[in-house]
Amino acid sequence: MRIATAERMRELDREAIEGEGIASLTLMENAAAALADRAMVYLHKQNVPRAVVFCGTGNNGGDGAAAARLLKEAGVEVRAVLVGDRDNMTGDCRAMEARLAQAGVRLEPFSDADPDFAAWALRAGVFLDALFGIGLRRAVEGDCATAVHMMNSSGIPVISADIPSGVEADTGRILGVAVEAAETVTFTYPKVGHFVGQGQICTGELTVADIGIPEKLTQVLEWDLWSVSPEELELPHRARDAHKGSFGRVCILGGSVGYTGAPVLSAMAAVRSGAGLVSLEVPAPIWPVVAGKLEVAMPRPLPAGKDGALSLDSCEAALNRVNSSDVALIGPGLGRNNSTAAVVRHILAHTERPLVLDADGINALEGHIDVLDARRGFATVLTPHDGEFARLGGDLSSGDRLGVARAFAAEHGCVLVLKGHRTITAFPDGNAYVNTTGNPGMAKGGSGDILAGMIVSLMAQGLTIRQAVPAAVCLHGQAGDLAAEEFGEYSMSPTDLIHKIPLTTKHF
Repeated sequence: MRIATAERMRELDREAIEGEGIASLTLMENAAAALADRAMVYLHKQNVPRAVVFCGTGNNGGDGAAAARLLKEAGVEVRAVLVGDRDNMTGDCRAMEARLAQAGVRLEPFSDADPDFAAWALRAGVFLDALFGIGLRRAVEGDCATAVHMMNSSGIPVISADIPSGVEADTGRILGVAVEAAETVTFTYPKVGHFVGQGQICTGELTVADIGIPEKLTQVLEWDLWSVSPEELELPHRARDAHKGSFGRVCILGGSVGYTGAPVLSAMAAVRSGAGLVSLEVPAPIWPVVAGKLEVAMPRPLPAGKDGALSLDSCEAALNRVNSSDVALIGPGLGRNNSTAAVVRHILAHTERPLVLDADGINALEGHIDVLDARRGFATVLTPHDGEFARLGGDLSSGDRLGVARAFAAEHGCVLVLKGHRTITAFPDGNAYVNTTGNPGMAKGGSGDILAGMIVSLMAQGLTIRQAVPAAVCLHGQAGDLAAEEFGEYSMSPTDLIHKIPLTTKHF
């Protein structure tokens, strides 16, 4: 699904109004109708025909005032409050206030609401949050903060108009304080803040409403942001006359003494995700252990040092095995000693094969980002969690994970899979995908190794990198969701994810 920035939505609104001659109040009425419809669902569910609408002074407040009027006309007891200075109301907001007054409802100043307002409001069946829209750029404070706290502490379900008030639309950051909505009704397209940062948590259930912006306006625009969900994925059908070589040769370079599980999980995930041939290159001391754990993937030993990790003597053999594959995964369980890091950098500098770097494959680039930069033009996928990203020089302190991920991918010519809640996949050309699957039960050692194995598997099978990486991230999260359904988030394990991969790909 396409994701819109605040500027893109302003552009679409402007084109609809100025270019297509659609009245701004018509768009506002359509938005209000969507809000009122969802509010009625909550009111019927709770059998409490009473609603409170919190309106700001901008056009978001106009949406709220119009929704209040529609609820009143539907027979709902409604009180609408204006939070902010009436002198700052936009023209469209004033127009909707006038229509609300004609319906017999006064837009009350929140700052001096009747003494009984709080008691009346706390017996409502739903609150509507129409304080701020997607243009918010400053911290919520004063009466607005008080209204947000009232909504959050009431125990009454809140429906937010467009985006929860207090959430920055383009980053998902909380600006001071934000509404914790049960549902958000957004207009035309979802926004970045619905998917990333704390904004995703505040959004609740997300409903996208068509408010009448002509589809032709969206079709001519270039889009660079998407969300990814299982129902949107497409994997190619397998030819009936295919053989194992038809589905790619995967090479996984990983493992060290004490870290035998990580490469095994990657190999098992690669097999389960459909790769035709999977070889696992490991330090010789752990080869017997790894061989005993694998039935399908092919483990092969490489020279190792006394510490049980790859030695410099393994450089050429490892490079040859990478070069004999279609795609290679480097990193799971490799360890962080100097010789292993040198082997990794040697391979990066001397192969043109597509590479996926995970865990210690990423750590080997610490202080050597130039090795990554030198691969610009070749397919290189990095899958760091926040700590590994920091070691690469990534700075997430701004709270803008999406913006930082896109900038890093563009600067270093790589595909960045920034793992975490709502994993982000960013490409060098600025395109980015936000994943919608997954759950906290996946926050266990080994989950990332499985993801890396799935990515390299789909890449090896001939999907473009643009298809393979977001799809693997989404299917990985879906497998996690299926595991959580069966075992619960506390008890599910990474191996449960592997066992659920077949259910995520079965219908393709």
